Amino acid sequence: MTDGIIIAILVVALFFGIRATVKHFARKGGCCGSADYKPKKKKLSKVLCQKKFKVEDMHCEHCKARVEEVVNDIQGVSGSVNLKNGTLTVSYAEDVDDELIKSKIERVGYKVLP
Repeated sequence: MTDGIIIAILVVALFFGIRATVKHFARKGGCCGSADYKPKKKKLSKVLCQKKFKVEDMHCEHCKARVEEVVNDIQGVSGSVNLKNGTLTVSYAEDVDDELIKSKIERVGYKVLP
C-alpha cells in the first residue's frame, strides 16, 4: 500500500516536471513567468538620439517585456530589447539622464553594464 502511494506521488511529480519543461522549450512559459504579456510599444514623435545599453540576466521573453516596460514608463524615452544580444536600444525624444534609466532597470532585477 505504501509503495503504491509513493509510486503515485512520483508519477504525478514526473508528469508536472515534463509538462513544465515542454512549455518552457515551446516558449509558452519563461524562466521568470509567462511570455504571454507584451508591453505597449511606445512611439516617439521625434528622436534626438539613440544609445545602446548592455543588460545582463535577461533570459526569456518575460525578461524582455519587463525591461521594455520599465524604460517605456520614463517620459521622453522609448526602449527596445534585443534578447539574443542582451542589448537595450533607447531612443531619446528629450534629454533624460542615463543614470535614471540604469536605476529603473536595476530596480527590477537586471544589471546594466558600463
